[in-house]
Amino acid sequence: MSQPLLAAGSEKSTSDSLLSRGSLAALDPRMRIVVAAVYAIVVVSLSDFAALGLALAFAFCLLPLSGLPTKHTLKRMIGMDSFIIFTLLILPFSVPGTPIFTVWGFVASYEGLWQAIEIALTANAAILGLMCLVGSMEPVAMGHALHALRVPERLVQLMMFTIRYIEVLREEYMRLRAAMKVRGFRPGTNWHTYRSFGYLVGIMLVRALERSERILGAMKCRGFTGRFVLLEQFKMKKRDWTFVALTGLAILSLIAVELRHAIA
Repeated sequence: MSQPLLAAGSEKSTSDSLLSRGSLAALDPRMRIVVAAVYAIVVVSLSDFAALGLALAFAFCLLPLSGLPTKHTLKRMIGMDSFIIFTLLILPFSVPGTPIFTVWGFVASYEGLWQAIEIALTANAAILGLMCLVGSMEPVAMGHALHALRVPERLVQLMMFTIRYIEVLREEYMRLRAAMKVRGFRPGTNWHTYRSFGYLVGIMLVRALERSERILGAMKCRGFTGRFVLLEQFKMKKRDWTFVALTGLAILSLIAVELRHAIA
């Protein structure tokens, strides 16, 4: 991409330090995005436990190849599970069917329990696969790949700047919070706290606007005309086709297991 974006992306951030340096990093980013999309579509359409288990095992096989830190990646998965845990706990009691046990007068059913397990397997297999295939990719490489895949240019630019400046906004938030603590602010359930956090959000928005104007001015000084010029040309190599063949075989295996269950 153009030099302004490369210069901005060259600054290190916390998320960048977690990016992939594994075997997948050497593969064509376009191919990784396409494989990730096909894999996600297939996984969310599965309903057989054996196929979902194989999908989750396939995602775990990708984890060491992605270069992502295993402990940190599993923590992020657990964080995602915390969003759906209440849905999983409620499903056995909200879906009618064969009763298995009763809690405080509420009857849990086998059908609801199976649905909860199916949702948990689907979510974890899809998220882990996407994290390994796409989440381990550097933002600049992802932007190049999406642009090469004919994704709308403005959407690619928006995604690139969002990824790049989320960390900048976080650092600004941490500075403001530190300043509030130095002045003796202690959050509580009162209007002073609500008003203080409102001011905090407002200051962040104002500073973000001022920063965006400075960035736009700097990019214009460097010759930015509204379009990023791609400096890198992608080309599929033998190792890319090999990975496509292996992942295609794995995805076809998932479909075959699912069809076997449907036919039986």
